[in-house]
Amino acid sequence: MSVVAGAIALALGGCGSKHDDSTIVIGVVTAQTGVLASYDQPSLAGFRMSIDEINARGGLGGKHPVKLLVRDTRSDTATTAAAAQELVDEGAKIMITPCDADPSIVAGQVTQPAGVPTLTFCGSSPILPGAVGDMMFTTYPTDNLQAAALAKHAYETGLRKVYLLVSPDTTYTSGLPEYFGKVFTNLGGTVVGKGSFSMNQPDFSVAVTTIRNLKEQPDLIMTAAYEPDFPAFVRQLRAAGVTTPVFGADALGTPTIAGLGELANGVVFTSAGCATPGSKLEAFNQQFNKVTGHLPSSAYEVNGYEIGLLLDAAVKSATSMSGPAIRDALDNLENFEAVTGTITYRGTQRIPVRSVALLRYEGGKAQCLQSVTPAASEIPAPL
Repeated sequence: MSVVAGAIALALGGCGSKHDDSTIVIGVVTAQTGVLASYDQPSLAGFRMSIDEINARGGLGGKHPVKLLVRDTRSDTATTAAAAQELVDEGAKIMITPCDADPSIVAGQVTQPAGVPTLTFCGSSPILPGAVGDMMFTTYPTDNLQAAALAKHAYETGLRKVYLLVSPDTTYTSGLPEYFGKVFTNLGGTVVGKGSFSMNQPDFSVAVTTIRNLKEQPDLIMTAAYEPDFPAFVRQLRAAGVTTPVFGADALGTPTIAGLGELANGVVFTSAGCATPGSKLEAFNQQFNKVTGHLPSSAYEVNGYEIGLLLDAAVKSATSMSGPAIRDALDNLENFEAVTGTITYRGTQRIPVRSVALLRYEGGKAQCLQSVTPAASEIPAPL
């Protein structure tokens, strides 16, 4: 059964059903179609695998079987809000939201007053928990954390001048380059220019021409553009003869970007982890392949899987199965041993402290560079 087909089947199976007291219903509002599907589909696949394993052990905390109710948001914000309300009405006690801050915020506006703990698959904006309230958690390395790791790497490898390419259309595409610029200039680098683009547009000729004609040429270009914008930008940039290295973030860790081949050579991006030989992540990838018949397409599978582990640990230590009790237990997790490393929520305002991996594309393959955990003093405050 495909991921989308499975989502539809689960959604239909959950309608109008009743749940016994020991069962924990988890609602999943996730983009299985549309522009966010490249991120939400693998996240859901990893989460399903985790929940299947947890149910085989008796459920969350060893005694609470999980029932998943899944809705496809079609990458639409209004649909996300409606689906979240529908799942709360159907008894969801925990909610999982898409890999983007904007739809996660509207879902959180439904779950916060209902007292339902809510975790975004890989929405990485550091403003997300504060924008919603004490029921909302991020799970992935946040934008400012990723930017700090990227900027430090750029500076340490001798790059000193950056051009920032942003889009005001999402918090991810607008905020992450700005965070990078703050860290980079604090280290001693210079922002030599900044341009903007509108998402889902095929023409980057103005941005490319501006970069090519800069009086002071940058050592690198930093953008948080993702599919389909990033491939279009890189193709047009290289076609114009601009060979400047490009840095991006976690949204570049997809088969589509890898499929650019030589055009993506030298592109540096971030991830939740790196599958080095003998690592837990390498073992996870092998197990995922065994279960699903294919290797993970990105790090989003393992992040979805780790969300299940976090919920299992939280339910095990919670004083009750109420939403606030599960929230408190999750909020107090410290140095939790996950697949990609340790994860801490205690004292973090529901934003995990965790490492971020840096990778670089060469010949259509992502090569691990290093995994780092920037110091708190190096991470810029949320915008």
